[in-house]
Amino acid sequence: MVKALREPTRAEPGCVDCHVYQDLHDENLIVLEEVWESRRDLDRHIRSHRYRHVLALMETASKRPEIRFRTISHTAGMEIVRAARQR
Repeated sequence: MVKALREPTRAEPGCVDCHVYQDLHDENLIVLEEVWESRRDLDRHIRSHRYRHVLALMETASKRPEIRFRTISHTAGMEIVRAARQR
């Protein structure tokens, strides 16, 4: 059911990518990973009708799901590698 949300979520404005992972050893362990361009895009998604489906699925789970939001405050490229190698 969660996999069905992947493509529609990817089509939302600001969505960089969306993945659903299921643990190989525990079929009840599912990870939904979404990457958003901005906090504003994420907030819009959380307020969306589609995200209400995610919340409804979590409410029906036999074990209370764990939700975590990880944010990145800064992204860098090769300059990090160059700076580290100069030390």
